[in-house]
Amino acid sequence: MNLAETTSADVGAAAPVLLVPVGSCEQHGPHLPLATDTIIAMAICERVAAHLPDTLVAPALTVTASGEHAGFAGTLSIGTEVTAQVIIELARSSDWSRGLVLVNGHGGNRDAVATAMSTVRREGRRIVAWWPSVPGGDAHAGRTETSLMMAIRPELVRTDRLEPGDRRPLAEIASALRVSGIAAVSPGGVLGDPTAATLSDGNRLLDVFVDDLTRLITSHLRTWN
Repeated sequence: MNLAETTSADVGAAAPVLLVPVGSCEQHGPHLPLATDTIIAMAICERVAAHLPDTLVAPALTVTASGEHAGFAGTLSIGTEVTAQVIIELARSSDWSRGLVLVNGHGGNRDAVATAMSTVRREGRRIVAWWPSVPGGDAHAGRTETSLMMAIRPELVRTDRLEPGDRRPLAEIASALRVSGIAAVSPGGVLGDPTAATLSDGNRLLDVFVDDLTRLITSHLRTWN
């Protein structure tokens, strides 16, 4: 299931679809770990690979484009341009696979992924990107991500530190985020309300995400075979 734990001979014989968790190392408020995006993306990939034949999970991209979180201790970022180039080179090196699926856990990577996808597809390689969609969900370290972490790694959720952040719709604060980053909008680094998070919501969202990603991969396999 995990690329790093198999052998070159086995990979070559299988010609698998490669799932690449695209995460981040950035602040997620006082209650969630810096690796939240990576943990969620990896969990989704592993659940899909567990029941979808001929898929392997690549090592996660753990430091990506997180400039909007500058000023918070622990945040690491390599920027949009470098993140895009990393994905491009990763795709070029994986021609042994049937195709590449980028499984994204961090919205700040959107521009990098779009740039990389454009280049990789022009070169004739098979690549698709998937993003979790949560109608009515909050943006960062709020109810949505906290619920998911309760379901995946509950021991990493500091439930004694849960506190609401800026709860305005993302569209209202997008301009300020682009110019000044999250610290200017929410000093605690939270966009949403993690106090509303529940384990049941986390399990439900995981099931929805796994089903959605499985359908996407299955549809592409018809043309990637």
